[in-house]
Amino acid sequence: MNYSIEGELAQVVRLRLDSGQTCWASKGALISYTTGVEWALKMPGGPSKAVRRALAGESLALTLVKAVSDGTETILSSSQPGKIIAWHLKKQGPVVATRGSFVGAVGRIEIDVTVARSPGAAVFGGAGLFLQKLSGDGTAFIHGAGDFIHYDLGPDDVLFVSTGSLAAFSSSVDYDIQRVKGFRRIIFGGEGLFMTRLRGSGSVLLQSLKRTSGNKA
Repeated sequence: MNYSIEGELAQVVRLRLDSGQTCWASKGALISYTTGVEWALKMPGGPSKAVRRALAGESLALTLVKAVSDGTETILSSSQPGKIIAWHLKKQGPVVATRGSFVGAVGRIEIDVTVARSPGAAVFGGAGLFLQKLSGDGTAFIHGAGDFIHYDLGPDDVLFVSTGSLAAFSSSVDYDIQRVKGFRRIIFGGEGLFMTRLRGSGSVLLQSLKRTSGNKA
């Protein structure tokens, strides 16, 4: 399998698969495919994980794309303009994707759902109680609305992020919230009552355009 990420304003992933190779795609992410490709709706992990994935804002089933001959091509994308980045799970470790950020994945991938560690983060953090977690030794494709802003946090680093601006982060990063101080900032700042707080070692991907609940990959 090889791939390329193409485009400027609304990037796509072009996958080239040989016979027997597969990839997962999020709901609505499949743009096109050539002869020699078959696809079906599947529930990775079974019904229980499907329900939890639905609570994370994703669909119950994902699209499983399979090549039945060599030299096939499949194109995946998001429904919102922005960039796509490849997250190499074996090298970079598991990634937690916020709602609408997961486009697809190739290789040996475990698609699961993780629960926000803090009740406050679940309710006010903007990403919800359930977040989609991808692990294994394959490659996940993450979408960011607009452009990506990449941070590498050290053990004692803390990053505050506006609601809707977080795309994905390493599973080793702690995800919580912190209340905005000051009446004027709350009323006139446009950021609401809380900011998302990220702490600890790992990578963080922000998106320059805030993703709304109506936009899904």
